[in-house]
Amino acid sequence: MRFSRVASSWRLHTVLFLLLAEFMTSSIAIGLEQSVYQAENQNILRVLLAVSSLPPTEPAHTPSSDSPPSATPTYTTMEANVLRDLHCALSIMQDHYFAVWLGKWTTAIDWTAAVMGTYVSATLSSLSRSIDYTIPGTCDKNRKLDAEAQMVEEEINRYFAQTVAYYFGEDHFAIRMQAFDDILWVVLGWLEATQFIENHSGSHYAPAGLGQQNGEGAQDWHASQFIPAFAHRARIFYELAEKGWDWNLCGGGMTWNPRLLPYKNAITNQLFISASISMYLHFPGDENCSPFLSQYDKSKPHKNELYDECDENSRGRFDPLYLANAVNGYQWLQSSGMTNELGLYADGFHIAGYRTNHSKTTCDERNEMVYTYNQGVILSGLRGLWEATGKILYLEDGHELIRNVIRATGWTDAKLFPMPAFTTPQRHQKRDSEKYNPANWSGLGSAGILTEVCDPSGRCSQNGQTFKGIFFHHLTAFCERLPARPVRPGKTHAASRETAMLHQKSCDEYTGWVVHNARAALQTRDENGRFGAWWGAPYSSHNSKESIQAPVLPDGAVDSRKSIDYEHIQTRATGDLNDRGRGRTVETQGSGLAVVRAMYEFLRRAEGDLDFDL
Repeated sequence: MRFSRVASSWRLHTVLFLLLAEFMTSSIAIGLEQSVYQAENQNILRVLLAVSSLPPTEPAHTPSSDSPPSATPTYTTMEANVLRDLHCALSIMQDHYFAVWLGKWTTAIDWTAAVMGTYVSATLSSLSRSIDYTIPGTCDKNRKLDAEAQMVEEEINRYFAQTVAYYFGEDHFAIRMQAFDDILWVVLGWLEATQFIENHSGSHYAPAGLGQQNGEGAQDWHASQFIPAFAHRARIFYELAEKGWDWNLCGGGMTWNPRLLPYKNAITNQLFISASISMYLHFPGDENCSPFLSQYDKSKPHKNELYDECDENSRGRFDPLYLANAVNGYQWLQSSGMTNELGLYADGFHIAGYRTNHSKTTCDERNEMVYTYNQGVILSGLRGLWEATGKILYLEDGHELIRNVIRATGWTDAKLFPMPAFTTPQRHQKRDSEKYNPANWSGLGSAGILTEVCDPSGRCSQNGQTFKGIFFHHLTAFCERLPARPVRPGKTHAASRETAMLHQKSCDEYTGWVVHNARAALQTRDENGRFGAWWGAPYSSHNSKESIQAPVLPDGAVDSRKSIDYEHIQTRATGDLNDRGRGRTVETQGSGLAVVRAMYEFLRRAEGDLDFDL
């Protein structure tokens, strides 16, 4: 049954999410009481999720020391209502933390705000796909919009208006002077917004000629008028970031911060790869030459100087320069030696002795610090590189990295870890299974829950509180179904039926782990529905806050990302392990939103919403 054909009322929309859990349960009873989602009525979520026989502060099951959590978790009837969790997580993030009159999340810093904006656009894309409807045109008197579709459309319009407010509230002048990774978060955020606008308008607003006489009633979504502005900002910041690439030091790669000693780190290079391929595939074009893009040569004669200058500087979709940058970036990243023995990306490379000897150019001093987001951002880049080149190795590398991450959380399901045999099953090295233990720290968590090294101690900074959500956002992008036909013949590629099905089957294998993490995150919510930072807190075997210690950092690890906040380490007088340090913030809420959206998208695909359309 196609996902988009189910909804005709809000009650049926709720029933749909019961069907999404069928792949995990042998049978399901459809008996939810009819209720209407209201943004101000967030606590209804907690009532629904508290039906389990266990108290809400306890996990649904306790992982044993010799076996990981089940790869097929059991969902109760009430717990299956994933879409409402998604609505609620978005509503709380915006209602609690976003100031419309300022156009910003007031407690965020510049780069985390850019990430929050990305989450809003991505979530609106999910809500847009959750129901099939067409907005009647202004002159169309024969069609009416049903109540459910109207509610979804109103909610999308409400939060898109806040995206517009953020466009004007974003401190883009300040970010221009920050490190290259900060600049690249801005690029990804506005490209996500333009993709959402194009997809929503194309899916729900009928173009002229589709059952309309003389185009009467035909209309684009009103948000389409903002595409040029969003695209222009993405282009400005991408062209600023391009300056961070150099071939002289370390044989290539992006420099993290031009005002510090050379540091070629994973996150900046992964962001450059993902932003470059996203510019190639999704940048809608930009003919605006002002401000900051003027390259006009006054020595040349021009009849219309402004027109000629703008025309000369215009750039469009499928610009081969973007693709070349992405390919070069990934080739350098792969050859840099930035992965450790667990197959995870370390933080980056310094040049030993460069402070006193600038003739040294080799990256030879690796920072062994491991962060969750360093394993995530590259995934959307690999998905895009496959579509742009058709080379299967990009999908292979992505699936291998995902499996390494899942293992490093202590999840040891034997069915998960053999690499999918696309073309070269022997190319990937096997990891030592003895390094992983579901009960102990395994590199990126324990008990199958993705964890930042600062989470157990409650010492995460705003940076550290943001990282896990970034991983799940890019994991979700990587596991989008592969196109059966090229989006642009000659510029992009399509998947064979075999490749598409193998990719989807592999992603389906991650569903149990994604759901496990989302459920853990949902259990950290307080009475106001706000997510905590340490999703593993309800699964902790510790009886007191005093007994909890942070995992030991690897030898040679330096917290250059400043994920640990040593200035806010006081423990509040509460038994809530997520109320220590900075407590609950817009960053923890954003990460919760990202993992719940990942659960929604993985469950939706696993339910069978696939059309290869060959």
